[in-house]
Amino acid sequence: MKSADIKKIRKAMEKAQDEKRYEHTLGVTYIAAALAMRYDESVKNAELAGLLHDCAKCLSDEKRLAICKKHNISVNDVERRNPFLLHAKVGSFLAMDEYHVRDLDVINAILNHTTGRPEMSRLEKIIFVADYIEPSRKSAPNLREIRKLAFIDLDAALLRILGDILDYLHSTDGEIDPMTQKTYDYYVSIAGKKQ
Repeated sequence: MKSADIKKIRKAMEKAQDEKRYEHTLGVTYIAAALAMRYDESVKNAELAGLLHDCAKCLSDEKRLAICKKHNISVNDVERRNPFLLHAKVGSFLAMDEYHVRDLDVINAILNHTTGRPEMSRLEKIIFVADYIEPSRKSAPNLREIRKLAFIDLDAALLRILGDILDYLHSTDGEIDPMTQKTYDYYVSIAGKKQ
C-alpha cells in the first residue's frame, strides 16, 4: 500500500491550485505545523492536513457534485444550494483516494476544517484555526487577537472564530451550515462548564 508523501503532495498542490490558493495552502501548512509544535501534536500530520485541506477547492461545483454522486458522499440541502461548501468532503475523499492518506485524524481534519464539529480532535482544531489565521488572510474580524490567542488557548481561539463566522453570516444573510451552529453551541457549552 502506498503512503502519503508530503513532498509529492506539495508539488501536486502547486500544480492543481491557482497561485493565491497555493499561497493560502502553504500558509495553513506553516501555521498548522507551528500550532502542532505548540500543542504537542504530530507535525507531519498537521503538515499533511494543511497541504490537503483545500485540495478540492479549485474544482468546479459541478465536479464536486459529480464526485459526491459517484462515490455516495452525502450532500445536505445547504451544500446542494452552495456546492462550494463540498470542498471539505470531497477533499477528504481525494486525500484518501488520490493522495493515499490513511490516518483517520488527518482525514477528519480535512473533512471538518470549514464547519468544525462537536468533540473535535486537537489536530482538527489546529487545521480549523490555521485555516482562519494563516498569514495571507487579511480581512477576518479580530484577526490580530485570534492569532495571538491561538498560541495561548486553542479552544478559546476556535470558539472566537466560530462566533465571528456566525456573526458574519448573519450580517450578510449568508446561509449557515447547521454543523457550524452545532459546533459553536457545543463549544460554548464546554466553555461554560470550565468556568
